[in-house]
Amino acid sequence: MCGIAALQLRNPLLHPQLGSLLSSMLCQIVDRGPDSAGLAVYNSPELVKQGTSTLSLLGKDQGLSLAGITDGIADLLPADAGTAVQVVGDTTLVSAAVDTDLLAKAVGGTLPGATIIGRGQHVAVMKSVGHPMEIAADHGLAAMAGSQGLSHTRMATESAVTAGGSHPFSVADDLCLVHNGSFSNHATVRRELKREGAVFDSENDTEVGARYIASRLKQGDTLQEALVNLGKVLDGFYTLVVTTADSMAVVRDPIACKPAIIAETHDYVAMASEYRALASLPGIDHARIFEPEPGKVYTWSL
Repeated sequence: MCGIAALQLRNPLLHPQLGSLLSSMLCQIVDRGPDSAGLAVYNSPELVKQGTSTLSLLGKDQGLSLAGITDGIADLLPADAGTAVQVVGDTTLVSAAVDTDLLAKAVGGTLPGATIIGRGQHVAVMKSVGHPMEIAADHGLAAMAGSQGLSHTRMATESAVTAGGSHPFSVADDLCLVHNGSFSNHATVRRELKREGAVFDSENDTEVGARYIASRLKQGDTLQEALVNLGKVLDGFYTLVVTTADSMAVVRDPIACKPAIIAETHDYVAMASEYRALASLPGIDHARIFEPEPGKVYTWSL
């Protein structure tokens, strides 16, 4: 049993409230996953800068000072890249005006032991072990602005309780996946993806789903097509939420064993594992509220 809360803000006037709204949603799903938690926030001016790529690194202690990390990465990038490093809670964010692959190569050259947990031009990913509300507070979620956000509280079933095993999994630019449930054949799909060249960072079954979606998108699928294909390949009981730079998608397995509820208004689309996480959202009394149908992929775009 894990908890999911996701919010896409259609009304730009609500962007300054993203963090406070997502934090209130997260508070209501804590008991579904007390082990650890993760957050993904899109287009937050405090975390990502226009015209740059940002990598989220697991942990605040990377073995070097911030100045040492900045100088080491800057030495491996063009002089005008404008490398910047900051620690947010238990996460290290590295940004520069280069593409993510080049930035990742420079991070690897400077911090060979670092684990990249998020990447892209629009998203910052943060996760840690501990009480979800403490993790949210440590990262300053309530004060964050942004266009959409994703959160997850984890009750580990398929792998150990570690920060690296927490959701969301972000394995391609601006792509994030959170998951309530389990994939029964994840080991088989993992082997197939490895044969295609995928490199995994954890033993978590959710990472398999994320890397499968990333593979399908790279092959030309739309997000909806990728999730339809996932349903044909990965077996199990699940509710998934997937976000990209400008979209959000929800899908449940064909039996719909795992809970999900969606609220949609002109101002936002919100999804949570339980209605109580939606109850305090603005305008909820006039929202279209529904449970997603089994096996059906729902997508929304900004």
